[in-house]
Amino acid sequence: MANKEFLPPSHLKASAHVSSMAQYKQMYEQSISDPESFWREIAKDLHWESQPSDKFFDYNFDHTSGPIFVKWMQGAKTNVAYNVLDRHIQNGKGDKIAFYWEGNDVMDEKKITFSELKTEVCRFANVLKDFGIQKGNKVSLYMPMILELVIAMLACARLGVVHSIVFAGFSAEALTNRILDAKCCAIVTADGMWRGTKLINLKNIADEAIKRCKENGYNIDHCIVVRHLSPNPNELRNGNSCTQQIPAKRPCYDLKINWDSSRDKWWHDLMSTKTDEESKKCPPVWCDAEDPLFMLYTSGSTGKPKGVLHTTGGYMLYAYTTFKYVFDYHDDDVFWCTADIGWITGHSYVCYGPLVNGSTSVIFEGVPYYPTAGRYWEIVEKYKVSKFYTAPTAIRCLMKYGDEFVNNHDVSSLKVLGSVGEPINPEAWLWYHNVVGKGKCAVVDTFWQTETGGHVLTPLPGATPTKPGSATFPFFGIRPAILTAEGKEVKGPVEEGYLVFKQPWPGMMRTVYGNHERFETTYFKKFPGYYCTGDGARRDEDDYIWITGRIDDMVNVSGHLISTAEVEAAIAEHSAVAEAAVVSHPHSVKGECTYGFVILNDGFELTDKLITELKCKVRTKIGPFAQPDYIQYAPGLPKTRSGKIMRRILRKIAVGDTDFGDISTLADESVLGLILKHRPQTIKA
Repeated sequence: MANKEFLPPSHLKASAHVSSMAQYKQMYEQSISDPESFWREIAKDLHWESQPSDKFFDYNFDHTSGPIFVKWMQGAKTNVAYNVLDRHIQNGKGDKIAFYWEGNDVMDEKKITFSELKTEVCRFANVLKDFGIQKGNKVSLYMPMILELVIAMLACARLGVVHSIVFAGFSAEALTNRILDAKCCAIVTADGMWRGTKLINLKNIADEAIKRCKENGYNIDHCIVVRHLSPNPNELRNGNSCTQQIPAKRPCYDLKINWDSSRDKWWHDLMSTKTDEESKKCPPVWCDAEDPLFMLYTSGSTGKPKGVLHTTGGYMLYAYTTFKYVFDYHDDDVFWCTADIGWITGHSYVCYGPLVNGSTSVIFEGVPYYPTAGRYWEIVEKYKVSKFYTAPTAIRCLMKYGDEFVNNHDVSSLKVLGSVGEPINPEAWLWYHNVVGKGKCAVVDTFWQTETGGHVLTPLPGATPTKPGSATFPFFGIRPAILTAEGKEVKGPVEEGYLVFKQPWPGMMRTVYGNHERFETTYFKKFPGYYCTGDGARRDEDDYIWITGRIDDMVNVSGHLISTAEVEAAIAEHSAVAEAAVVSHPHSVKGECTYGFVILNDGFELTDKLITELKCKVRTKIGPFAQPDYIQYAPGLPKTRSGKIMRRILRKIAVGDTDFGDISTLADESVLGLILKHRPQTIKA
C-alpha cells in the first residue's frame, strides 16, 4: 500500500496555484537553472524599501576554496513586521482575522484582526524601546502558545531586535544555556501555563535561569511577565499564593511566583502606558536583507545546542513562498498548524509564513487529547479549518483512540492535511487520509529542518501524486542528491545514502551564532560542495525520495531533534554512573524514543529508584520530552580500538537484534553478549 499513488483531489486542482506535474516541473526547472529570475519575480509580491544590488545571491559551499557563506538580496532593505501587518492593512485587510486563539481549556478563546495585531505590536515595540532595546540586541522569549508570544516576536522584528524563542518545555538549565550563548539583554515570559492537566510555573523557571546567568557573571536586567493565569497580580508579589477556582474546568490550584520589582515588570502594566495614539505607532526599522531576524537553538551532536541564525529577507521570502504553494493558500482559507512556536515549525508556519500571506490562522495552547481525544476535530469544526498541519506523533496518538472522535465532528471544511517533524509511517498516513480527510483531502508530507527555514521536500496539493510515507520531490530552488559514505552521487533508484543539497535557497540558515567554524564543520566539511542534512534517504524507481532518518547520533522524538550526547551528559552527572550511551529506539507513538545504557560505579545497582533518578536528571537538564523511555545496565560498551562507541550496535541491542554485521573493529567482542544478557525482556522490539 505504501507504493500506491494517490492522485491530487480533482476539486483542488481546478483552483490550485500549481495544478499539474508539468507545471511543477517547468517552475522547478527555472528555479534551479535561473534562481535569480525565479526568486526576483516572487519577491515582487513583498515590500522592499530599497532593492537589492546587482548580485541577487552569492554563495560558497566548498570549504576547500574559502569560507562557507550564503547571501541573498544583499543591499535590499525591508522589515518583516511591516510585510506581515502594514502591507495587508494598506491593501484593505485590516479587519480580517489574523488569529483565532484557542486556549488549553475549551472555553478560553480570543481573536485578533490584522489592525489590532499591528497596534499591539507597535505598543510592545515602544515598551522595548523604553528599556533601551534596539536593533541588533537579543531578547529571549520563554512563553506559552498565547497571542502575546506572536506580538513579542513581531515587536522584535519591527525594531530589528533578534528574538531567541525557547520552548516552554525546556528546563531552567537549558534556558540558561541559551540566554548565555545568545547574550540576551531581556527575557519575556508568563506567570504560568497549563499543558492539559499539568500546571507549569514558567516565571519560577525563568527566575532560576536568571539566577544561574548571574552565577555565570551575566545579568538580565529586564524580565517582562504576561499575566496569563493570575487573576490578580498584586496577590502574586513576594511569593504570595494565588488560588483560582475555574468552575467546570480544573480543580482549584495554587500559583506561587517570586517578584523582584527592580527587574520584573508585568506586561499589562507596561502596555497600559501605551494607550495614546502616538504610542500605538512605531515606525519600522528598515533592515538589510542579510540582517539577522532570529536565532533558534537546535540540538547538536556534540551535546551543546546550536544557535541557528536566520536572516531577514531570504527567510521571509522563503516562508512566504513555501506557505503559499505547499498549502495552496487562498484568501478564504483558515489555516492551523498545531506546532509550538518554540520550534521552527511554529516560527515558519504558525507565525511568519501565514502572516506574510495574509492568512487567518489558529493558535492552540493545549494538547490533542485534553479534555478528550476529539479536541483537534472540535477546533477544526469550530473555525472551519481548511488547511491543517500536524506531526505524525499526534496522528499516531489519536489513532489509538479510534475513529469515533473524528467522526463525531464535522471536518468537511478540510482540504489539505500536512505532516511535519519526522517521516510518517504508511499506516498513520492512510488513517490521516481516510479517516480525517475522508479520502477527499491532499496529504502533504513535508521534510525540512530548523536549518532549512522551510520545506525542502514536499508534495504540492494540486499537482503531486503522493505515496504514503514519501516526501516525494524537491520544492522550488532545492537541488537534492543522495551520496554514498565516500561522497559519490548515486543516480536512479538507491536503497539509502546521505541526503545533501547542491545549491542554496533563500530560507537556509547563514551560520551558527558565535561559531561559524561549527557551521562549516557540521554541514559542509563532510562532503565539500554540498550542504549535508545529516539525514539518510532513498530514491525509488519513480524518483520519489523517502527519508530514512538521522544518520548521525541524533534522535527524533515526537518531532523534537535530540542530541544523544546531550542526554548522555545529563545521565553521567549522577554519582552512580561511570559512563552512559544513548541511542534511538522505535516507539509506536513518538516515532522514536531514547534508550540509555549505563555503566555504574562500584557499589551501585540499577534499581527502579536509580532509573527514576536518572530520568529526572534528563528532565531537569533538558526537558521532559528528552527523558529516556528505557535505561538498562551495561557492564561495558562496544567500542572501537580508538575508543569510539559503536552506536549502531547498541541500536540493534536495544531492539533485541543480534545480527550485528561487521564487528571486526571492536576492541572487545565479548562485551556484546554481556550487554544482551542484561537487556530487559519486557522491552518491546
